[in-house]
Amino acid sequence: MSIEAVRSYFRPLGREQDILEFPVSSATVELAAQAVGVIPARIAKTLSFSVEDGCVLIVCAGDAKIDNSKFKAMFHCKAKMLTADEVLDFTGHAVGGVCPFGIDNPAVTTYLDVSLRRFDTVYPAAGSSNSAIQLTCDELAEYARSAGWVDVCKNWRPEE
Repeated sequence: MSIEAVRSYFRPLGREQDILEFPVSSATVELAAQAVGVIPARIAKTLSFSVEDGCVLIVCAGDAKIDNSKFKAMFHCKAKMLTADEVLDFTGHAVGGVCPFGIDNPAVTTYLDVSLRRFDTVYPAAGSSNSAIQLTCDELAEYARSAGWVDVCKNWRPEE
């Protein structure tokens, strides 16, 4: 999949024109934050993990990191990230532009981490390494066809 496929996904939702394209890379949290002009935490990064029956995508805040014990408690397996080739095979998106939009693979399930909820809007990628879209958390949950909210990250709460 590509930014064109994500545009096609957003077209019937009336959001195609809201996709931002940058003249610079947004392939990492830091680069995306610079391109958008926000703090890195507001970048909604999509992380891809292998689970017994397929792939789990965790969309979390840019400053959050996976907490292995929380992940294992939630998904009953060790947090094992997919390789770049596996990510492309499962999602149709290349690393640097991975997003939870327009994925029709039944082996992929998307969850949103509560680390995102502290923001009114966040910026997930939109299928390329130089794109993003501004969404509310409710819009992100809807458009990503999220299976629900989870708490599997660390290092984003002030007390951590």
